[in-house]
Amino acid sequence: MKNRLAKAYVLINCNLGSEKSVISSLQTIDHITDVHGTFGLYDVIVKIESDSEQKIQHTVTNVIRKMPNIQSTITLTRSEDEELFQPSQKLISSILGRNNVKAYVVFHSDKGEEYNILKNLSHIPEVKEADVVFGYYDVICKIETSEYKQLENIITKALRKLPHVRTTMTLNVVTEQNLKSV
Repeated sequence: MKNRLAKAYVLINCNLGSEKSVISSLQTIDHITDVHGTFGLYDVIVKIESDSEQKIQHTVTNVIRKMPNIQSTITLTRSEDEELFQPSQKLISSILGRNNVKAYVVFHSDKGEEYNILKNLSHIPEVKEADVVFGYYDVICKIETSEYKQLENIITKALRKLPHVRTTMTLNVVTEQNLKSV
């Protein structure tokens, strides 16, 4: 069995108008592999990957939370689970499809049903990655599509109708082009 990286997602609220500078600063931090501004309850979502949980904890506690203009954070740590998302398949479809409409969706699930939701998500082509997480939410996934209407249909007609899903919250990713014009 290969050694998997520890992974966490951090949902961040910033001071009004500081999102662009916060994102820019976050992009320079070791172990942060993905940073996006979002529309929704949170202003920014960050993905952290490292060879140890301790490095992730250090990054969140001693770096991110101490940054200027960050009001609050919620950290979702990935649970150890089987790998259902093959990066090569998802990457190829992402590149070929020029998927520029992206969103993260967080789920509250029925008790003990997180892995069943994860397995169901693995069958939806537009779901590029997903993890069972510890924290305020139970599951998180990243969706990529070529148009907003398709994203809307996946969320309303596929994700929200999965068995054992209690609630979802969508964080639409602000495209880098739109972010630069802020």
